[in-house]
Amino acid sequence: MNYFLLEKELKKRTKLDYFWGKKQDDEFDKETNFIYKTESFDALLKKIELTFKNHPKHKDLKNYALNRWFNFWSAKGVESIFCEHENVKPHFDSFDKFTDFYIQNIPFDHKTTVFPKGFGKSVPYGILHKSELIAWLYKNQSQQQRKHHKNRLFIVLVNYQEEDAHWKLKAEIAWLKELISAYLLNFDQSKLHSFTFENNIVYADIIWAIQ
Repeated sequence: MNYFLLEKELKKRTKLDYFWGKKQDDEFDKETNFIYKTESFDALLKKIELTFKNHPKHKDLKNYALNRWFNFWSAKGVESIFCEHENVKPHFDSFDKFTDFYIQNIPFDHKTTVFPKGFGKSVPYGILHKSELIAWLYKNQSQQQRKHHKNRLFIVLVNYQEEDAHWKLKAEIAWLKELISAYLLNFDQSKLHSFTFENNIVYADIIWAIQ
């Protein structure tokens, strides 16, 4: 993957306001699935206008498509960064909902997320109480078809330079690559958070991405 080009395209999205207008749901997902095959941001804007110009929910669908596109292609870049590392093996099925790759033969799904306001605690508290934050993330994020209790790595974004724009850090692909590589070089299974769900042991961890 061309990370330089990907970062360039993602940063075009950061010039516009980031507003969902509604929670993610399966209905709007189906309406905007063209984002999976649209790599260019300019092409995305054209596709949105062509598809929704006469739709009564044009504004909502536009915001939804812009955000899904941004999150999807950032996640694709992050997944590619993981899979290029010598300690990581890609999952053979790229459409699997629960596993993106294996680290030392442990299957993981990954999710990049901003530090959640709903957690109700500070970032330093979250760093010191990793297990509590992980439990909150499993309970409150990834609804409907994305919800599961399998192994997961959370990349948690904190933007102190622009506190209402944590999401923009998803576009900093080169920087995220450095953080992920450092994490993988020091990966230690014994330091993973673990819990039991439906008689299975679930492993999880947080990679902090703080600017």
